[in-house]
Amino acid sequence: MLGHRSLNLEDFTTILKRRGWIVLIPALILPIITYGISHLVQPRYVSQTLVLVEQQKVPDSYVKPVVTEDLSSRLASMKEQILSRSRLEPIIERFNLYGTSKMSMDDRIDAVRKNIGIQPIQSQIARSGGLPGFFISYQASDPRTAQLVCGEITSLFVNESISDRTASAEGTTSFLQAQLADAKRNLDDQDAKLARFQEENAGRLPGQEGANMNMLTTLNTQLDAATQALARLEQDKSYEEAMLAQQTAQSSSSGGSGGVAPQTQQIELEKLLAQEADLTSRYTDDYPDVVSVRRKIKELRAQMAKAPAPSAIPATSAPNRGDSLSVQQLRAQLRSVEQGIVQKKREQASLTSQIRGYQGRIQSSPAVQEQFKKVTRDYQTAQQFYDDLLNKMNQSKMATDLEKRQQGENFKVMDEPNLPEAPTFPNRLVFAVGGFAAGVALGLLVIAFLEYRDTAVRTERDIWAFTKLPTLAVIGFTGERDTVPAKHWWQFKRRQPDLAAGAKPLVNTGQ
Repeated sequence: MLGHRSLNLEDFTTILKRRGWIVLIPALILPIITYGISHLVQPRYVSQTLVLVEQQKVPDSYVKPVVTEDLSSRLASMKEQILSRSRLEPIIERFNLYGTSKMSMDDRIDAVRKNIGIQPIQSQIARSGGLPGFFISYQASDPRTAQLVCGEITSLFVNESISDRTASAEGTTSFLQAQLADAKRNLDDQDAKLARFQEENAGRLPGQEGANMNMLTTLNTQLDAATQALARLEQDKSYEEAMLAQQTAQSSSSGGSGGVAPQTQQIELEKLLAQEADLTSRYTDDYPDVVSVRRKIKELRAQMAKAPAPSAIPATSAPNRGDSLSVQQLRAQLRSVEQGIVQKKREQASLTSQIRGYQGRIQSSPAVQEQFKKVTRDYQTAQQFYDDLLNKMNQSKMATDLEKRQQGENFKVMDEPNLPEAPTFPNRLVFAVGGFAAGVALGLLVIAFLEYRDTAVRTERDIWAFTKLPTLAVIGFTGERDTVPAKHWWQFKRRQPDLAAGAKPLVNTGQ
């Protein structure tokens, strides 16, 4: 009937009343079977531990951590290292994992990897998104083995974190030390180059222009003073020579006075000229004293032009034993003046040479300044790079010491691996419920199959479904059931009258 027309709720109820035993039997038998099977399945125990991530105990403002990699990435990297063959094989051999089975070492390692569980804990505070910790679990057929292996895996994670951070910090420090040594050599080279440049261009370096200008002004002033002093010495020399010539002439003459007046005028003229030179070095040409001296010089020269030429005066430079004391003093003064003139000329030449040197410094300052900028720029770059590396290396050393003291970020085992009291698999209640559900499903499938194959007519709706004809009359059934024996129980059930006592008899009315 199921495969020939649509059914309603009344039909389903009738079917369940008639064939309910088909559902009841497997629903009772299969749970018992599955429950018994659960005792035959090898149990699986899971041991679990919680590992929290402790942050650095020293504030980051004092010591910056060297390892800044995200914890999720580090955890994934450590997981791959710990699940490697070199790490798992000693554990397998120590606890004889899967030793009773005929599995190769590779298969045993794969089985252990599948039984290890790493579950990160996502932070729910302030939406930080970090990993405050993670769970480590291991599944085994024996609870004690599960606990011991879970503890070993946890120790591997803790030790790997410490060694990884320490190695990273030490590697960073070693790298920075090598870089710092190279930077120091480069800085020493730049320092030596700068020192040579400063030594070669002393006095022409930037910032020394003002000092050079002041020194040049001072030298010019000294040169002017030396020139004026030399002029005065020249005048003194002329005066001393004239006085010596006069004294010599007086001592050699018989007392005549014909040659005294011109010599006196000459001496007076030289004094006036010396006075004029001294005044013009300090005052302008309009100064009254300068004008007065020049007027006297003009008058004296006019008088000397009108006077007759004096007789020749013998040379007086050579000393003579018969000279008087005054003549000897004049000769000594003349020699002193001559020495002063030589010294002033030397001083004048030295000052002139120095002036030329400072003028050359001032003229070459722009080119030297350009070269100095280049040398200084290279030196400052090397110095800055060296200082930066030195600061980083000091930070790295402190971070390395922090990691060695285990004061940095580390893993802390909050809960030791637990000893499981009950297996996580198989769950016998789940097996029993699953057997009951399977039994019900199997019974329903059998009923559906039987109803689909059943073509018995039981109601007016069945007649309409098969013949598409209306029912005109109903004939009641008053006879006995057919007692013809059947070979099979389902054939017997099909041959029995399908009308129950008190049901409406069916009559085919035809056309």
